[in-house]
Amino acid sequence: MRMKLNFLKRKLKALYRNVLDLSLQPYFRELREERRLAEKVSPATKAALIELFGKYQRLPKAELPGLEKTGLRVFSQFEEDGKLLYIFALLDIFRGSFLDLGSGDGINSNCANLALNFGWSGVFVDGSEQNVERGRRFYESHPDAWAYPPRFVEAMITAENINEIAGRARVPIDVDLLSIDIDGNDYWVWKALDVVRPKVVIIETHVEFGFKSIVVPYDKDYVYPGRHPDYHGASPVAMAKMAKEKGYRLVGSNDYGFNTIYVKNGLAEDVLPEVTVESIMDHPRNVERMKRFEAIADWNYLTV
Repeated sequence: MRMKLNFLKRKLKALYRNVLDLSLQPYFRELREERRLAEKVSPATKAALIELFGKYQRLPKAELPGLEKTGLRVFSQFEEDGKLLYIFALLDIFRGSFLDLGSGDGINSNCANLALNFGWSGVFVDGSEQNVERGRRFYESHPDAWAYPPRFVEAMITAENINEIAGRARVPIDVDLLSIDIDGNDYWVWKALDVVRPKVVIIETHVEFGFKSIVVPYDKDYVYPGRHPDYHGASPVAMAKMAKEKGYRLVGSNDYGFNTIYVKNGLAEDVLPEVTVESIMDHPRNVERMKRFEAIADWNYLTV
């Protein structure tokens, strides 16, 4: 009898611990996330990033590493933070401005590192009320941004309304960085945007389209994933052509080649030279990614 009671006690204690663990999991998840975010803006992180910025500015041209070797991730999804830091160091822009289209909550963003660790001002635009509200709360309570938090705009971005959105948000005409990642009409939105002339643009392309110069036709009502998760956007070749028409040159991308980076012609051309689309598409994973195009190869595309 005593053995049975002891066994039941042990089972009850184990059950209690499991229930307690489950009830506390959201709390511990939030705690881990807060700790992770705190490390990204710690004094040591800030000092290291600022020192790296200064190092790039001090290096003679012959000793510069080249954009492809400068990637690092602080807040960005991949290693875009490091590459943007390098570009703006060479452009001598320490504290600038940004416009982030398709920003989500503005935390896992190409602009968050600049906003929080370098004091940039800017505008985040996203179509999700939940994302915008979460982002506003985060920046308005964050010690590195609460006094002058970036602005948030809730809007579904289209080619028809992008200029109105930028104008109403008082985005500077010569805004330093434009980031576009709206999983759909990225090409058409940048093509339509003419009330600002950013110095640097980072924009998502579709490596699955390979080296074809094609774009999915514009659909103002498109919402990802649409008919197929790979049927949207523009190929890197098509985006580079349109960028050139607007007065920009391709200088690099993230390591996978789909987040392409452009710099306005006439700025730092000696240290940020134009590169080919082929050079940014050489990651081994892209061979497999391009095979995915076969499933939608006979769908409707515009050749540009």
